[in-house]
Parts: sequence; structure tokens; C-alpha cells
Amino acid sequence: MVQPTAVAHGWPDEPEPLDPATAPLPEYGTGSLGDLLPTLVAGQGVPGCTPRITELAPADRNCVFLIDGLGWEQILAHPDEAPYLTSLLGTSRGGTGHPITAGFPATTATSLASVGTGRFPGTHGLPGYTVRNPDTGELMNQLRWKPWTPPQVWQPYPTVFRLADQAGIHTAQVSSPAFQDTPLTKIALSGGTFHGRLSGEERMDLAAEQLAAGDRSLVYTYYSELDGAGHRFGIDSDAWRGQLMFVDRLVQRLAEQLPPRSALYVTADHGMVDIPFDEDHRLDFDEDWELRAGVALLGGEGRARHVYAVPGAASDVLTCWQEVIGDRFWVASREEAVALGWFGDTIDERVYGRIGDVVAAAQGPLAITASVNEPNESAMTGMHGSMTPEEQLVPLLEVRT
Repeated sequence: MVQPTAVAHGWPDEPEPLDPATAPLPEYGTGSLGDLLPTLVAGQGVPGCTPRITELAPADRNCVFLIDGLGWEQILAHPDEAPYLTSLLGTSRGGTGHPITAGFPATTATSLASVGTGRFPGTHGLPGYTVRNPDTGELMNQLRWKPWTPPQVWQPYPTVFRLADQAGIHTAQVSSPAFQDTPLTKIALSGGTFHGRLSGEERMDLAAEQLAAGDRSLVYTYYSELDGAGHRFGIDSDAWRGQLMFVDRLVQRLAEQLPPRSALYVTADHGMVDIPFDEDHRLDFDEDWELRAGVALLGGEGRARHVYAVPGAASDVLTCWQEVIGDRFWVASREEAVALGWFGDTIDERVYGRIGDVVAAAQGPLAITASVNEPNESAMTGMHGSMTPEEQLVPLLEVRT
């Protein structure tokens, strides 16, 4: 294991930097989002797939309902708004009552790629919200797929949905019509048939129908509006709590329609943390000369940053970031982050250069914003991305028939 470089301090009472080795790693290989679909389809007899989340029992018909932004800690904190979800907490992770984890960073593009491919960020190649494309030197937004990059070159592995479909399993995705032809859907969630439905209720009803349509079925459905409310208003808002109440009803609606021999798994891509709008909790990269020094590109997002140095400046940037924010962020070099397994135990050669020369993950309720270059993201109340329990822990609630 690579140990972080020691940083000299000028004052005895200066806070010690966080050791990157103390960051709580995702449960890659045994209990992360990337382990879910391989486990489910292994129980359905798909060749080449093995069960990784050993607590889960096989089922002939599997449905995954992924609710964007529904962290485990947020369910625990809102039993009144989510009575049905709360009643299912004991079923999580095969009846152990425990959560699973997202990967790092805990963000939508990375997590959906992990879910759909059954691989981890260092392999599937979506290791952040925005990352540098080594071939062009530009920042690539992997959620919005800008600038355009050939999808199958960026992520060449087959999805688990495609493997299941090829093995004769009835495979379907039920989501918003807006997602049907997006590059992220193509590289992470394609295989079988896509069914677009606008309302959450329609999605639940059709997901149940699709689950019953095969003797062996794999159905995926998705709801994004909870995450949107959290980003805009925060998870301590009436708008977010209202969305949680609606999500709770959607889950119950789907659960009550499950056909025989089914297992419904309710999970999420990440949790969320509210970041106060003040200088103690938001550090503006665009206004901070120390953080900008030697930096060519700032990638990632507020709570999980990829920092790309100008040639020859990586060591100096690492030292500076450790000195300025190292008591509040886990700050690691690319080599340290890789060696510590932040992105999984394997890094494909094509992915290595997408990871920042410096990687910074927030420990407390704070973020590195960029008011000029990222005005929309910087205006968000709720954020995510790091390795804290509030962001990393996600449910794996189960209903079986």
C-alpha cells in the first residue's frame, strides 16, 4: 500500500492532514453497486457471471428499482416520510439489515455504469462527473456526454443486461423516454428492450408487467426527481421530503404488483449532503489562487475533485492541496488513489489518464466549487461524490414473492 507523502507544517497547532488510507473504501467485489447485477443474473444461470453479494438468494424474476439520490442514511433519518421504505430496512442486503455501497466517486454517471456493466470505475472508465479525455485534453462530462465522444470507445464492455438478453432472459428497462437514446444509456443500461414512460406510476405498472412477461426476467426501472429536489433545495427541504413521500408510494405500488417467483431490489446511486452557502463550507476554486496554482483543468464535482496539473507541476499541486485543504479532504496523488483501491482493484490502461493527477474527496460538509466555470453545479444545495456514509451507503431493500 502506498503511503501519502508527509507534509511539513509551520505551526505546532496546525491541523494534521487526513491520511488517504483512512478514507472508507467502497465494498468492491462483495457489496457494491457493481456487484448487484452479476449476482442476480448468476442466479438465473447467465454464463460467466458469479454471485458476489453472497447474502442474496436467487430468484427467477429480478427487478431493480434505482432511485437517484436515495441514500441509506436519508431513509434512516425520515421514517415518517418513508414508512414503507422504513418497514423494509430489515430486508436490506439479503435480510441482514445492512446497506451496500456506491463506488467512488458516489455520483450518477459512475454508479449507473457500475450497475449496468457489473464493473468498477477503474475498469468501466467513468471515474467521475467530469474527467479529462487523455486523447483530446478536454474535460468530458460523462453524465451529459459533452463533448461528444464515441460511446463504445469510451466504455467498450458489454452490459449485464446484454449478457442476460443473450442468455434468453426477458430483459427490459423502464424509464423516462428522454433517456432512451442517450450515450450513457447505451454504454451502461442497454440490452433487451427499452420502454419509455413519463410518470412514476406508469413505470411501476409497466415494470411489473415486464417482470411477468418472462419465465426468467430482469427488469430495471429508475426515478430521478428525488435527486433533482435534493440538488436544488437540499435534503432538509419540504420539496425533498415531498419527493421522498412520493417515492415511498411508488415502491409500495410496484411491490404490490410483483408476479410469483420475483425479487424486487430497491437501491440508489448515491446519497447526498447539504452544503451551507458560506465561505467555511464552500471553497471557490475560481477565486482561490493557491488551489489554482499549477492546475490546468479542474474535474469531478464539488465533493470529489479530479485535479489535472500542468506538465511537471503534479507534485507541487499535491503538496499545495494537502496544505490548504488536507485537514478536510482526503487528498491523494493519482498513484496513491489507485494503489489504495479508490476506483477498484484494477485500472484499465485507457482509464488511468482520466483520473486526476490529484484526487480530493471531502470528509465533512464542504465542497470545492467553481463559480465561474461551473455556475450551475456551484449553486446546488445538496451535493455528493465523496466516501462519507451519507454519500456512499445505499439501500438494497428486498421484496420477494
